[in-house]
Amino acid sequence: MTADDIKQSIVEKLKCEFVNILGEDGAHFEGTIVSELFEGLNRVKQHQMVFGTLGDKMKSEIHALSMKTYTPSEWKQLKN
Repeated sequence: MTADDIKQSIVEKLKCEFVNILGEDGAHFEGTIVSELFEGLNRVKQHQMVFGTLGDKMKSEIHALSMKTYTPSEWKQLKN
């Protein structure tokens, strides 16, 4: 499992404005995901949406994925 594999799984199933996944050891990853679908959801629900795109990979191929999720407006404020 690579960071690119995880990114591909996320963008195939979740409309995102930005996705960046980092990880060097093939088991531990960190990501930043920006999606309008996160609007009105708390962080737990946002993370559950992302984990849902990965399905069984979270049980077998990915040991850990820490992430930061943002709505487009939150992301814009962060970048300014």
